[in-house]
Amino acid sequence: MEKAIFAAGCFWGVESAFMEIPGVKFAPCGYIGGHKDNPTYQEVCHTDTGHAEAVEVEFDPEKVSYEQLLDAFWRMHDPTTLNRQGPDVGSQYRSAIFYVSDEQRAQAEESKARAQADFSRPIVTEISEAGTFWRAEEYHQMYFAKRGIAPACHI
Repeated sequence: MEKAIFAAGCFWGVESAFMEIPGVKFAPCGYIGGHKDNPTYQEVCHTDTGHAEAVEVEFDPEKVSYEQLLDAFWRMHDPTTLNRQGPDVGSQYRSAIFYVSDEQRAQAEESKARAQADFSRPIVTEISEAGTFWRAEEYHQMYFAKRGIAPACHI
């Protein structure tokens, strides 16, 4: 199993979208990219922790490649909006790829360059080295599935 970390707006929708991909085993919601240890949802939403809502995708590279996950990432949100996805506004909703290896960094940069052809505005997605991924509170995990509702916060 390998890991990849993506931020694409509200993590409930990102988690749900990645979990539909064959070969993805888990995609827990969490926080990354900020300066506060073990942040809470309230802190990420209402103070300046610098964290993004993200998912840490655990996947089987024999069944799905990192490149395929990148392709799905570009399709599941609008990477041309800075600190916003739909009605959600704030830096915690930014578009970002947090790489865990130099190989992932290179693939993410190449993928971003290719994806730009599909958008009329510049892609603003940040590509940064992953730091600590702080798992979100349990009530955020599998949010839509636990409630029996259809995902509604992504493209």
